[in-house]
Amino acid sequence: MRRAVCPGSFDPITNGHLDIIGRASKLYDVVHVAVMINQSKKGLFTIDERIEMIREVTADFGNVEVESFHGLLVDFCKQRDIPAIVKGLRAVSDFDYELQMAQMNNGLSGVETLFVPTNPTYSFLSSSLVKEVATWGGDVAHLLPPTVHEALVERLAQK
Repeated sequence: MRRAVCPGSFDPITNGHLDIIGRASKLYDVVHVAVMINQSKKGLFTIDERIEMIREVTADFGNVEVESFHGLLVDFCKQRDIPAIVKGLRAVSDFDYELQMAQMNNGLSGVETLFVPTNPTYSFLSSSLVKEVATWGGDVAHLLPPTVHEALVERLAQK
């Protein structure tokens, strides 16, 4: 069975993330979405909320498993016998950082990294940018799955 992982913080998941996960789901039998737990960062959504949103918006793919992880991604991969990491690249600046990570991960465990160029529609998109624009009242509905957009608007209204 061909397995891969798409890691990230997904706070919240965007259409760009969804595009990469969907494309990976066509290449692999099982795609694990690993939601990173970073104790030093306070996310807008809890880990459980992110996992639930991702499960909901990836359900139609039929081969996506979503869970959290803490620590080294290569350990997550080893524990689940996952030989490949799928990462979307938006720009050359992403490549510089991601290449170093890919080389480190391969050196630590032999896990390979597959770089997928981002759909040009989403080349500027990040969760941070979406949250910032939405915080100031900008319309980000076209950048998020509808249920995620609803959750974002509701969460920001609470703040």
